[in-house]
Amino acid sequence: MPIFTDNFDYRRFMKTALYYQLEGPKPRFSIFNPNPNIAPLENRANIVDIVCYCLMPNHFHFLLQQKKDEGITEFISKLSNSYTRYFNTKDNRVGPLFQGEFKSVYVETTEQLIHLSRYIHLNPLVGNITKDLETYNWSSYPEYLGKINDGVCSKNIVLDQFESVETYRQFVLDYEGYARELKMIKHQILDLKD
Repeated sequence: MPIFTDNFDYRRFMKTALYYQLEGPKPRFSIFNPNPNIAPLENRANIVDIVCYCLMPNHFHFLLQQKKDEGITEFISKLSNSYTRYFNTKDNRVGPLFQGEFKSVYVETTEQLIHLSRYIHLNPLVGNITKDLETYNWSSYPEYLGKINDGVCSKNIVLDQFESVETYRQFVLDYEGYARELKMIKHQILDLKD
């Protein structure tokens, strides 16, 4: 089921993510967002840093660096709950928007880190959402390539592993064919189970 139905939904989700990445008590996002009378949330530490992300029509991926104990759990919980309230109100629906609990993997090595960033950035291409990753607005990939001036990611943890941005770009694109094959095999296995 789609969790983003238009560009406003994608923008709202990312604004909500940036809001809940900040530490400390604050008003509910729905109260804070449109209200110019509430002071901005400056000089607050992050509970997580967003390393990279990709929003797809029916799911999302984040690569996060936890800055506070239980920060990732707190971030995902508040983001999911807030966005679900918004989406349900907007579309006059009730109930959960996301199926099951969020899945997370602890990144233990630099190798795992860079491959995970590549997997996340290839999602819209492999999922046939776009033919050009560099113009897909709902991914940090354009930010990684320097096409966005004021990005939201702590991308140096990944990019510092490469000689240049172009080397990272090639690292991502070199895996496209293999990623498409894996997706096809996954769907064939699922079809056999049915």
